[in-house]
Amino acid sequence: MVHLLGKLPSEECPKLLHWVVDGVCGREPPRMADYGNTWTLVEWMELLDSLSSLFRLAVGKKTPDEELLASLADVGSGYGEAVLTVLRARREEIRQALVERTNNVSSSTLQDFDWQIKLALSSDKISSLHTPLLNLRLDVKENGALKPLSVEMNREELQTLISSLEAANKVVLQLK
Repeated sequence: MVHLLGKLPSEECPKLLHWVVDGVCGREPPRMADYGNTWTLVEWMELLDSLSSLFRLAVGKKTPDEELLASLADVGSGYGEAVLTVLRARREEIRQALVERTNNVSSSTLQDFDWQIKLALSSDKISSLHTPLLNLRLDVKENGALKPLSVEMNREELQTLISSLEAANKVVLQLK
């Protein structure tokens, strides 16, 4: 929906784009009241969402300038250049905001861990079980206090945990 940017006079475009980046960085985003004569409410919301996503993805995925300009071809070259200029000027600020947003997902940090593998041979309900179990102990620091957590997982739960950790690692590597 970035093509909606074409409704705005080109000289006002950089101001709006900087204001959108302010919103991405956690400051005051642009207000509909300032642009009510240009777009409808639905168009405004779509434009704001698509511009915010564009800035976040361009910085997060380190999109080359040529690729970004190609994705903005339907808006017009003047608008594409304005987006590129704002992105170049504020790339580090956007990246820092994205890292901060990721870090704020949780205030807890893993300090240490330990694990043990056990083989459950039977239970009170089943006489022959032969199930491997992982006992995982995590020392998590939360608000300055160390909090021990203990989790017991079977093979399927362990595989789900490993897959989640691998996915999280990929995201971290993409942000670097």
